[in-house]
Amino acid sequence: MFLATAQVAFDAAMVLCTGSIAYDYILTFKGRFKEHILLDKTHILNLSFLVDDLQKRRGGVAGNYAYNLALLGYPSAVLATAGTDAAEYRDWLAAQGVDCRGLRLLEGELSATGFTTTDMDDNQLTGYYGGAMWRAAMLGLDDGPPQADAVIIGPNDPGAMKRLVGECRERGVRFVFDPAHQLPMMKAEDVMDSADGAWIVIGNDYELELIQQRTQRDVQGLLELSQIVVTTLGRHGSRINTRTESVDIPPAPAVREEDPTGAGDAYRAGLVAALLRGLDLQSAGRVASLAATYAVEHIGTIEHRYTREDFAARYRDSFESDLPEPFWPDE
Repeated sequence: MFLATAQVAFDAAMVLCTGSIAYDYILTFKGRFKEHILLDKTHILNLSFLVDDLQKRRGGVAGNYAYNLALLGYPSAVLATAGTDAAEYRDWLAAQGVDCRGLRLLEGELSATGFTTTDMDDNQLTGYYGGAMWRAAMLGLDDGPPQADAVIIGPNDPGAMKRLVGECRERGVRFVFDPAHQLPMMKAEDVMDSADGAWIVIGNDYELELIQQRTQRDVQGLLELSQIVVTTLGRHGSRINTRTESVDIPPAPAVREEDPTGAGDAYRAGLVAALLRGLDLQSAGRVASLAATYAVEHIGTIEHRYTREDFAARYRDSFESDLPEPFWPDE
């Protein structure tokens, strides 16, 4: 049984964001993991880190994607299952302009919860409890808003991801395949199937390597299945590959680096919004890079804000060129 979600009227086409609605416990370790790992004792690995800071924040990839799209002025909606503890999160998302008709709050369930510890080198150790997310396969495209320019299929219950890939392909809806930390739980044939017909396949360099191993295809081989393959490279920027070109995207300099958690989701939102607005790959990648940098500068995945004017000015400062016009929807 699920609780009804708030109803909001949305008429424009939008990006449907799928994956988890979660709470993140973010722990900061003012040291380096590598200094506490004895390589000759890894068979009995038993580590404990005394952390210097603990924050509880709203998160989960569906919420992260949707919030960042809303910041960029692109209509967004979530399709996800969460526990009743996420009622305040739902209301907060709705207040940011996110369509929450596809968010189901399940009675007797807790929302997905992540515990991430980050060291001084931005290495991360994460423990994750799926909670209500494991019931996400109950939802399909018909459970969300009727209009969708694209669907971001983020890490989720594997059955839910498989269902959404199939429905997007059947209906001709472009989709982004972003399996991230769910890759180890996915069968090789499901990874291959999910990349087949994707608009974008995206991951960090480690995740892309796993995807290539699972599919037995290199980047060019993946481009026989999908239109765009994107590799994010942290402080080194990102690389966007299509069948005809490869574009290296520089990072946008950060004023301060607080927490990398959520930067990848902000990047994905920026890339999708920019491409749907018709920007070329270089410009779209730069929008994505800057969106990610805003996230890095705050503890928590969706604690950052900016105005259109702020974003345009910082784009100019970061890349020594103007944000392509018109970028914002009412320009």
